[in-house]
Amino acid sequence: MKHVAATDRGRGGGGSGRVGGVVRSVGRALHLPVTGTARGIRKVTHAHGAGESGLGKLIELHAVNGAGDVLITVALASTVFFSVPTDEARGRVALYLAITMAPFTVLAPVIGPLLDRLPHGRRAAMAGAMLARALLALVLSGAVASGGLELYPAALGVLVASKAYGVVRSAVVPRLLPPAFSLVKANSRVTLAGLLATGVAAPIGAGLQMAGAPWPLYGAFVVFVAGTFLSFSLPRTVDSAKGEDVALLAADERHLHGPQRRQLAKRPGLRTVGPAVTHALGANAALRCLSGFLIFFLAFLLREHPLAGQSAAVSLGIVGVAAGAGNALGTAVGAWLRSKAPEIIIVTVVAVALGAAIVAAVFFGAVLVACLAAVAGFAQALGKLSLDALIQRDVPEAVRTSAFARSETILQMAWVFGGAVGIVMPLNGTLGLTVAAALVALGWLTTLRGLLAAARHGGRTRPRVA
Repeated sequence: MKHVAATDRGRGGGGSGRVGGVVRSVGRALHLPVTGTARGIRKVTHAHGAGESGLGKLIELHAVNGAGDVLITVALASTVFFSVPTDEARGRVALYLAITMAPFTVLAPVIGPLLDRLPHGRRAAMAGAMLARALLALVLSGAVASGGLELYPAALGVLVASKAYGVVRSAVVPRLLPPAFSLVKANSRVTLAGLLATGVAAPIGAGLQMAGAPWPLYGAFVVFVAGTFLSFSLPRTVDSAKGEDVALLAADERHLHGPQRRQLAKRPGLRTVGPAVTHALGANAALRCLSGFLIFFLAFLLREHPLAGQSAAVSLGIVGVAAGAGNALGTAVGAWLRSKAPEIIIVTVVAVALGAAIVAAVFFGAVLVACLAAVAGFAQALGKLSLDALIQRDVPEAVRTSAFARSETILQMAWVFGGAVGIVMPLNGTLGLTVAAALVALGWLTTLRGLLAAARHGGRTRPRVA
């Protein structure tokens, strides 16, 4: 009897063991895609010394930032743009720009100098920018559901917090460079991670939007809360500001006036950024202006006059995918061309963007509009990475992070200006793209001579030091 009982217990134990084994196998099967994907992402972001230096953590943080931003963008676009007829949408978008972007252009130049005064709290600043957007996403979720006016100040707050994150992120990258990494290569990795995360999060946001207007914002809240904690996982070295100073965006001392000249004389460590950087910044501002113009102008144009055989939503999606693909390609090419003359690259990509805008204006059509979006994205990405390379080459390390902060502010203001022009333009494709070409031509012609002169001198010239 004892033997039979033991046998029964053995069988029972074997049965429960088999059931437990099946459960564990199913659990591993369900868990493997998540853990495997996470390990694969970590392997890519931490490659070539990025894990040891801490750059991999920043790459992951920027991916989180991009995902959260695009979820908020999906929610706001659906509320402000897609929910009403075209004529009313133009008024609402113009009101959105007036209430949010106009104050932002005033606040943006202040963000960089304020963050310059907090160099030892960069992780906290990035976490604060993430947490602020998480809380504002909840405020926006109530506003899009009720149609309340709190939508506009909350959207302004999101823009300011996003800009603050971007400025601090630019300041952090030089502190996390792995051995043998250039700054432009590191920036290209960070930027590409943000683009890939945006591409993944955009359809998720669209799916959440189908469940209800507030749901993308709930998703953004979760993403930004995760980003808040991830910010503190960055190495403590990012809080170091040893040897840093404040940059002035002028070519040399002769371009400074009044208090700035006296301040430069009193502080020998305060340097200007050099003519190559200022000319490259002007060219990049033209590209950023083109980007803002195309986003708003094509959004209304394609809604009213979709691409041949396509709906308005599909037309906007095609142009958006083309722009994103061009941006990603430009980021990849930028890392490959990091050792070439950045002035020549900037002159070339602006000329290519100008040519594409002219061709699209003269032979306006669906294919050319998509090609222009791709070229504009490519030129903007490659031009910005080349500007980064110039800042790395010509700006002393003591003021490099400050130069990044100020250049980002100017580029954002150029984007706002281009977007405002795009909103007020009549919905005529040829006329609109002619204006776009004129904006790019103005920036290219005013910086062409200076960039070519800087390219002839190459890396031998340096900003003058007081």
